[in-house]
Amino acid sequence: MPVKEKYQDVLDLGEKLGIADGEVRIEDGILKVKGTANTPYEKNLMWNAIKSIGGDSPTDLMANITVADDSVYHRHTVISGETLGGIAKHYFKNAMKYKEIFSANTNVLDNPDLIKVGQVLDIPNL
Repeated sequence: MPVKEKYQDVLDLGEKLGIADGEVRIEDGILKVKGTANTPYEKNLMWNAIKSIGGDSPTDLMANITVADDSVYHRHTVISGETLGGIAKHYFKNAMKYKEIFSANTNVLDNPDLIKVGQVLDIPNL
């Protein structure tokens, strides 16, 4: 299988995430990917996708993914039915980390039990 086809899911994810300054080329059978993710979370998503296909140290892919804004782990837009605990579990695998998310967003949240659809929350670096 050609290397670009092998990693097409990674390239599609990069497009979906809006990876900026993206560059993809093949040199000597190695797929070289470069771009800038918005946040560390998005960079991690890209690396996880790469590892799911090529393992921890793929020999047929070289990637240089930088981060535009590392002041937060991610910016999350609240959707219907979400809670801070659920959001914390998604990003940190621990619902109790909702307190850290709340603390990082006291400029938009008055109560950790009252979040609204459409609010953009900073997910802090922990």
